[in-house]
Amino acid sequence: MKPKSTRQPIWLPIAIAVAVVVGVFFGQRFSNNKHVAENDRKLNAILNLIAQDYVDTTNLKDLIEMSIPEILSNLDPHTSYFSAEELKAASEDLNGSFSGIGISFVLMNDTIGVVEVIPGGPSEKVGLLAGDRIIMIDDSTATGDKMTNGAVMKRLRGPKGSKVKLGIKRQNTSKMLTFTVTRGDIPINSVDAHYMIDNITGYIKVNQFGRHTYDEFITALAALQEEGARRYIIDLRGNGGGYMEMAVLMANEFLPANQPIVFTRGRYSHDNSEVWSDGNGSFQDAEVAVLIDEFSASASEILAGALQDNDRGLIVGCRSFGKGLVQQEFVLPDSSAIRLTIARYYTPSGRCIQKDYHEGMLNYEKELVDRYLNGELYSRDSMKIDKSQVFTTAFGRTVYGGGGIVPDIFVARDTSGITSYYIEVANAGLLQRYAFNYCDNHRSALKQFDDYRQFLATAPSDDKMLEDFANFAARNGITPRWYYINLSRQVIVTNLKALIARDIFGNQAFYPIINKGDKTIQESLNALNQHKAAFPITDE
Repeated sequence: MKPKSTRQPIWLPIAIAVAVVVGVFFGQRFSNNKHVAENDRKLNAILNLIAQDYVDTTNLKDLIEMSIPEILSNLDPHTSYFSAEELKAASEDLNGSFSGIGISFVLMNDTIGVVEVIPGGPSEKVGLLAGDRIIMIDDSTATGDKMTNGAVMKRLRGPKGSKVKLGIKRQNTSKMLTFTVTRGDIPINSVDAHYMIDNITGYIKVNQFGRHTYDEFITALAALQEEGARRYIIDLRGNGGGYMEMAVLMANEFLPANQPIVFTRGRYSHDNSEVWSDGNGSFQDAEVAVLIDEFSASASEILAGALQDNDRGLIVGCRSFGKGLVQQEFVLPDSSAIRLTIARYYTPSGRCIQKDYHEGMLNYEKELVDRYLNGELYSRDSMKIDKSQVFTTAFGRTVYGGGGIVPDIFVARDTSGITSYYIEVANAGLLQRYAFNYCDNHRSALKQFDDYRQFLATAPSDDKMLEDFANFAARNGITPRWYYINLSRQVIVTNLKALIARDIFGNQAFYPIINKGDKTIQESLNALNQHKAAFPITDE
């Protein structure tokens, strides 16, 4: 796709290069639109009729709140409405921080269990410990079957400087302990982990594209380079996107100067943009593999598409989600907002990877289920590819538009060890609960370890851990079925060790363990070893 307008350097704060940007009340933009004015009068007349003549008393504010999402649902799947409270929570996550007490928790047996106390955070400062149970919040009971993750977060989060009183049950005392925690800013990391897979390969797990993702990403790259990395695996599986600007900056690190990164086309010329690399990237010579799956969307697809179309990265995994629409945020007078689709984005080859949404929201939402039922996650031959939308990369490889990024190397979903027994214990949350209890019972010994490797070296044998877990599951209502347990042996033990390590050391310890048998990572390593990411390569 050739540029049709002046190239814009990457450092410009381009509105269209940002998937979510703050706008102004949209009424100011369209106040002179004749059709809008006519419909506004009609809507006001309807609301006045309801207020004056409807048989029952009605809360018009609630009625409007319920009606707005219904109206927007008729546009496209990604235009959405946020109440003021929802917008604040969503913005906090993308901006990389929120005000809270600084813990990770898990709900177990209707009780809040503290999994991690963030170092230097408000909870650590008052003496909360991993393993504590929160049984009271502000003198109200915090247990019972009505507790949900959302309800807990709502009660624990709050304005910076506000206080929350917690009643704590600790293993070494029968008395309830009371702590008053002053809420503070809690960082939310976009990069879950980075580590060396082998002597020359660095791995980076990116969970979202938030306001600070690029800073975290470049810090991880530099740390891995210092450890000897010459090539990189970027894991975007499960990453639903966020700020497009972050994906642009990350792609720029691997591209030589004057390479296209992303184009956008909207209804109006001011919604159009072309973004090109500036040649200042520090990793232009490094081989790269990018991991995607059916949940990789939006900014994840921008990064994957930019590297694929410029033949600067090997894309490995399953076909990505297929979101090629750009939203702009328009804040309303009551601090609620509409994120309105204003443009489509296009990868460097000129393809829009937005999947079809004209058959209704129900079909759009169940499309991922259809992939599963049609066998796409298990066979490349079952992959739905729109062969009418054919494009070519910089070196002439064929790529397709109209429904996600198709990987260069397809890796089928790994079902080895996934038995009915494993599904049952996983769905019951018993893997996490066993890991939490294990840490609870061995906390003094585990605190002596400097890193997860020391834990692995002294952990019980696989046989002992498997038997111990089966007994734990039996005490929690799931009958041991040893034929299936043995089939699931490796996946159960690996998950248990990874979860225990995360409870002790965080995500930086979780991923090196859980990734050990990961087939997508293994395929990426095989491809890198064969220099398939050193383009040009032949089609798979």
